[in-house]
Amino acid sequence: MTEMHELSALDQWLALQRGEFSPSDLTEHYLARIERLNPELGAFVTVTGDAARRRAGNLESLVSRTSPLWGLPIAEKDLTSRRGVQTGYGSRAFIGTVAARSDEIVDVLDGAGVVSLGKTNTPEFGMYGYTESLVAPPARNPWDPALGAGGSSGGAAAAVAARLLPFAPGSDGGGSIRIPAAACGLVGIKPSRGLVPSGSGVDSVGGLAVKGPIARSVTDAALLLDAMIARRNGRIDHHFALRAPDENDGDLLGAAVRGEGRFNIGVLRNSPFDGARDIVIAPEASAALDIALGQLASIGHGLEDVVLVHDGVYPDAFRKLWQISAAGIPVSDDNLQLLEPVTAELVRAGRALGAWEVTETLGILSGFERNVISQFSRFDVVVSPSLGQTPRPVGSYNLEDPEQNFWQQVDYSPFTSFVNVAGLPAITLPVFETAEGLPMGVQLIGRPGGESTLLSVAAQLERRIHWQHRSPAVANR
Repeated sequence: MTEMHELSALDQWLALQRGEFSPSDLTEHYLARIERLNPELGAFVTVTGDAARRRAGNLESLVSRTSPLWGLPIAEKDLTSRRGVQTGYGSRAFIGTVAARSDEIVDVLDGAGVVSLGKTNTPEFGMYGYTESLVAPPARNPWDPALGAGGSSGGAAAAVAARLLPFAPGSDGGGSIRIPAAACGLVGIKPSRGLVPSGSGVDSVGGLAVKGPIARSVTDAALLLDAMIARRNGRIDHHFALRAPDENDGDLLGAAVRGEGRFNIGVLRNSPFDGARDIVIAPEASAALDIALGQLASIGHGLEDVVLVHDGVYPDAFRKLWQISAAGIPVSDDNLQLLEPVTAELVRAGRALGAWEVTETLGILSGFERNVISQFSRFDVVVSPSLGQTPRPVGSYNLEDPEQNFWQQVDYSPFTSFVNVAGLPAITLPVFETAEGLPMGVQLIGRPGGESTLLSVAAQLERRIHWQHRSPAVANR
């Protein structure tokens, strides 16, 4: 007999609609799995079982059962505030802090009918591409618990991969959805800047951080992304968007289900860190790209190599932007000892930058954004490895030295941060299994507003490779 957590998120929703089980049944099923499996994975930092049970029991009177995510469990990343629940930001500076109000994305997803089971693990203030902090156990990779789940949405990815959740919302300011999704053999989408009004990136420094989904399949990711967008009258609200509506604007789930079209695809093997760093792409990452290219060619897509031409200013400018982002962390200079060493140094460096240097950095990256969009404009999609290396062991990163820490993260994920700077949409999906049984994926980068095309191509790859049916051993317990 198929257990509830073995069903896709869409199939769980359909079963709820048919009355095969209730939101309370599904909530209890996942809470039991979390209680049993989370201690070894570190996916959740807070479990709100009582509140989840109350909402699930009353859901029919709270939200229409035809709502797009009615009855489906999720959990918020611990950077997102839900009223009455502790929001710790992965930091000693906020231990025990209970949110007085909910962030807008929480209200949006509640309106779509979800049942929140708690908070997922994140590194301090979501600043890193790994999920290890001083306030919680590390988020471990369900495919091999000696390895990290990636970050900064590492807890969310670990939970979805281990079937502690059907899918989960995350946030991505430099790869924080795509890195853990790739590490844990999942689908992760970083939307175009402005697509998700409640997490558009418009209000973040440099416009980097956006909200998006982590899921087991392309279809499930599209289902969650549609709900996160919160359309008005069936259309995306572009009031806060930094782009015009795409001609295919509308139902992204439909695009994922159909998976139609033949497109011109660029193949990217270099990154804007070249020149400043000798980036070595692991053979497993190259093998994943080669497998994807073979499948794309056999489907009938046009493939053409593209080299990202840059003037070498990106590494220093992006590192300064990282520092500028840290400068806004709401901890006074007198209390920086509460922060982890790398975070504290980033805050100090960011606050020491003058207004002219901040303005110059933002100007450099704005020019870089226009340059990338121009170079990629002749392609419908650009494909690259998702990561430069296989998933890293827990404890790999230097947590004392910001310089070494930065370059360790670059070595692991050289292809993710520039997509945030450019404001482009991207999706990662698994396509290859290493000799050790670890997932490796590819990243598809789209034009501004090109989510429908990305979902179509990703769905075509998924149909050929069928990774969505694989699961780590822990998920079958």
